[in-house]
Amino acid sequence: MDTTIYTTDTIIAGILILALVCQLYYYFRYINGSLRVNRRNKKGKQPISEAQPGVSVIICARNEEDNLRNYLSSILEQDYPTFEVIVINDESSDETPIVLDRYARLYKNLHITFVPTGARIQSSKKLGLTLGVKAAKYDYLLFTDADCRPETPHWISSIMQHYTPGTEIVLGYGAYFREKGLLNRLIQYDTFFNGLLFLGMAAAGKPYMGVGRNLSYTKGLFERNKGFSGSLQLRSGDDDLFVNKTATSSNTQIAIGEESVTWSEPKHTWREWLQQKRRHLYVSPYYSSASKLRIGAESFSRGLFYIAVIVLLIVGTPYFKLGAAAALLLRYLIQLCIVNSSTSLYKQQKFGLGILFYDIFLPLVNLYVLLGRNTKKSRRQHW
Repeated sequence: MDTTIYTTDTIIAGILILALVCQLYYYFRYINGSLRVNRRNKKGKQPISEAQPGVSVIICARNEEDNLRNYLSSILEQDYPTFEVIVINDESSDETPIVLDRYARLYKNLHITFVPTGARIQSSKKLGLTLGVKAAKYDYLLFTDADCRPETPHWISSIMQHYTPGTEIVLGYGAYFREKGLLNRLIQYDTFFNGLLFLGMAAAGKPYMGVGRNLSYTKGLFERNKGFSGSLQLRSGDDDLFVNKTATSSNTQIAIGEESVTWSEPKHTWREWLQQKRRHLYVSPYYSSASKLRIGAESFSRGLFYIAVIVLLIVGTPYFKLGAAAALLLRYLIQLCIVNSSTSLYKQQKFGLGILFYDIFLPLVNLYVLLGRNTKKSRRQHW
């Protein structure tokens, strides 16, 4: 027998084992984080605050007349004793101002401000949010988008209960409405996996990002860190970069449960979705070195795992083919168990065999976006 074949197979198998160990570490340590926090909640071991301080909900809106008509009332009518909703009109050219004026006459807790026309700044959204923070009456800020609808009238309460002593940031999960088609299934899995990862890392004391669809922090934290001053040269990153800069293991909590979820309109075309991913991935190089290392290790080990499995299944000897298949099955079962067990926490659908396709395809999409042909175009995106 050719010992060279066995040597090559052994090396690839060693790479496979290392990648598998790394992947299992991420699943049990981080992606399992929401389940771990939920178990502590059920046992009464997770601190919960019963205080209900005043809250300022902040929404930046540009050309959102339809979404404001559909969703703004679900925020204005939250079951919470003391809160205001501040909507910043970011140079809208549709009927957004008219819609807001109508709502302002109906709801006394709605306050409207605007981004000055022609403001010379890279991100008018960051300017708008800053104006909203300055206008906020209360120290506790809760951010969402104009196309978002809370799952229940108890959304504010479900976020605020996590403001235990020392907490300055609460990260929530922002889901997308379910629709038919492959694109929406990809969006659902991509959003859910990334959510489990960033929420799980925060639960493990390694917070690195949040989503502006469902994010809360204190006004004091914003002011002490000079707001978005560290990322004013970027047109994105008002949510994740601010969290990456200010979140620590001691000042960050995550919100678990259906009542804490917000729902948003998903992208309906592949082009729109890729443009959205470009905006999100464009700011990732500006994360801290530790954050980039942790995120990169998951993506790299996942890619390495699948490459090693495929190579062994194609060219490996029968013994190594069997081992590769066993490793693939083991990872799949653990992945399926943890991901599907977490779906009920955020009112998500369970995933089946398609999870393997999503797990392989989505990193390729991210790679395409990062190396994409439209980088210059993506940098011109304001929102």
